[in-house]
Amino acid sequence: MAFFEKITIAKAINESLRDAMEADPKVLVMGEDVGKLGGVFRVTDGLQKDFGEDRVIDTPLAESGIVGTAIGMALRGYRPVLEIQFDGFVFPAYDQIVTQLAKMHARALGKIKLPIVIRIPYGGAIGAVEHHSESPETLFAHVAGLKVITPSNSSDAYWMLKQAIAGNDPVIYFEPKRRYHDKSALDTEAIPHPLHKARVAREGSDLTLAAYGPMVKVCQDVAQVAEEEGRSIEIVDLRSLSPIDFDTLQSSVEKTRRLVVVHEAPVFLGSGAEIAARITERCFYHLEAPVLRVGGYHAPYPPSRLEDEYLPNLDRVLDAVDRSLAY
Repeated sequence: MAFFEKITIAKAINESLRDAMEADPKVLVMGEDVGKLGGVFRVTDGLQKDFGEDRVIDTPLAESGIVGTAIGMALRGYRPVLEIQFDGFVFPAYDQIVTQLAKMHARALGKIKLPIVIRIPYGGAIGAVEHHSESPETLFAHVAGLKVITPSNSSDAYWMLKQAIAGNDPVIYFEPKRRYHDKSALDTEAIPHPLHKARVAREGSDLTLAAYGPMVKVCQDVAQVAEEEGRSIEIVDLRSLSPIDFDTLQSSVEKTRRLVVVHEAPVFLGSGAEIAARITERCFYHLEAPVLRVGGYHAPYPPSRLEDEYLPNLDRVLDAVDRSLAY
């Protein structure tokens, strides 16, 4: 256990995996290049050296096989933590995840549990090629039987992964790859925030920005600019997309009376749509403006030279804030 004044999100994930593996010999790590290479982002660096090839397993390039094998191992009492190398590579495994992993507990009438965590680096802004910058979180949040979470800072990256590994539910753990090298504090002896509870990342009174993962930092920049213009913005870091903590978000909106939801994924049928509908139902008589959404476009993720035009940025979020406050 330790306190880190400044630690990157990538290193915090590495520390979480290390602590979980030390605490439970049934925890193991599987994925493409996670062992000798330490992962393409070096998130698992050093783990195979310390825990051996039987617990940090370099798999073939076969995502369906990785998940299918992990399901079998979980049935035998192990707690596999899988790495999907990039977001767009998860789809060969989607059948295994949706038809087997998510359904097994219900199919067995509760007698079988599959404590599997699937780590997926997601999102853009890294100048990558096709299938390396997508945000497929809604595709998993829509599937009953899966928990879906995503951290935005080092403390959450450590604790949320540790809590997910210790639980008995299958969890999709989305890692914001553009934030891997962002640094913040981590206390590994602290009392962790409840896994599926949202966090008020910044107090404000004029409008609520709801975001998660990579967009929380963008919203913090927006709130800083808005403060210089005399406006007070509250930021709610959702942290969990299945389930969503609507109670915390409702309390914030009842105070500020306005909501803008921000995510990298396309706006069309994105998580912001569900949030807008629920908050409109819950806060209809409190809202002074319609819930607005800012996100990616309903188009395939573009080549890297165009990704700045695709991704939500400070100006696009500020424009939504202005439109909401103009009502």
